[in-house]
Amino acid sequence: MREDGPSRTAAGVAFRRAAHQVLDRPPVFSDPLARLVLSSEAQASLDTDPRRGNDGVALSRLRAFLAVRSRVAEDRVAAAVASGVRQYVVLGAGLDTFACRNPFPYLRVFEVDHPRTQAWKLERLRAAGLIPSLKTVYVPVDFEAQTVARELVDHGFDPASPTAVSWLGVVPYLEEQTVWATLEWAVGVVGALGHIVFDYGSKPRWWQFGQRAALRRLAARVAAAGEPFRTRLQPAYVRHRLTSMGFTADIELDSRELNRHYFAGRGDGLRVGGSGHVVIAAMSRPNAA
Repeated sequence: MREDGPSRTAAGVAFRRAAHQVLDRPPVFSDPLARLVLSSEAQASLDTDPRRGNDGVALSRLRAFLAVRSRVAEDRVAAAVASGVRQYVVLGAGLDTFACRNPFPYLRVFEVDHPRTQAWKLERLRAAGLIPSLKTVYVPVDFEAQTVARELVDHGFDPASPTAVSWLGVVPYLEEQTVWATLEWAVGVVGALGHIVFDYGSKPRWWQFGQRAALRRLAARVAAAGEPFRTRLQPAYVRHRLTSMGFTADIELDSRELNRHYFAGRGDGLRVGGSGHVVIAAMSRPNAA
């Protein structure tokens, strides 16, 4: 998180999510509001040349990953609501628009983000004329300096009620101890009906030269934006830590699994690649993606 303003990476993610709606048919993740939350400059760029900043194999695969992780999260929250969950926590919400599209009248959405990024988002929503559901609660939190649990409770969150949690695009930017502390909190609130969906990047193997080169380029871009990568994890260790915390079930979707479930049979060749993983962790076996 930059110290002098809202997250630039959040703006970049929002732009690619909006570009997905234009460039990829059919979209893996449908978000009719994605364009509206962009700045006027970004909207003009998207309307004029949506491939600008989105061309090439590496960037198309990044765009696909950003889209599909949101798809997984929203599919899971829909299933959780059907099971009786009435609280949804969006950690590191950025310019996510679910709260404005929330189709579930009984689902209370807690959007958690850094104060500067959250203030910027609210400005973007007002400029776009978008009104979140009255069930939306905004919770400003600096993940490295404040406690998510305390801030949520102070804003009306009920830790005893089963909860769905999404935590997308945040883990790589945090110190590792903050990652595990947040997951420790999540295991205490998801309950029997809830879950957490989060994503992380693993370290490419030494022989995966293309992935390593793509990762170096991406790391350089986010570092230049003032938000360097801090944490990369390995799948076996993630599974071990989740189990040791008390999660009794998880589904880990790497690029192969994501492509099999969400991108098979596409005529445009869109697919994910690289070392991104999406995890669904719960206290009971979640349905496969």
